Amino acid sequence: MAAKITQNIQAEDGPVIELGPGTGAFTTALIRRGIAAEQIFAMECNPCLAEALAARTPGLRIVCDDAESVAHLMPFDTPAATVLCGLPLLSMPPEKVFGILRASFSVLKPESRFRLFTYGVRCPVKQVVLEQLGLVAHRVAFVPRNLPPASVYYLQRK
Repeated sequence: MAAKITQNIQAEDGPVIELGPGTGAFTTALIRRGIAAEQIFAMECNPCLAEALAARTPGLRIVCDDAESVAHLMPFDTPAATVLCGLPLLSMPPEKVFGILRASFSVLKPESRFRLFTYGVRCPVKQVVLEQLGLVAHRVAFVPRNLPPASVYYLQRK
């Protein structure tokens, strides 16, 4: 799944925001694709996971905070090239998802994408939320060998 969600990201594509990096599978995939750890800004609300990931990834900019705060905490002077989302959006209320997406798109380049995955059968962002934010969702990959199987989606501005 990490290979699919980071597909087409290249070394010159920084900075990257990662929401909910957890144990760092996507972080590792980004670094393998040539993104310098210093060009990744990770937001993890679990202090134990944040501390462990910071210890394993020298140079990574990581904060233990809520993803809705990304616009206020963004450490880069330029907009982000992409956002990778590892958050369980399906289990969040639509208002929370709206806040995370609004904040994320406020720090993204106009042509950039918000990349996420789901174990569900459709995009985890409700259509009404997408419409309110002027976004469209595209399913770009299905990863049947992931346990459980998952789909990767890109969200982008209309």
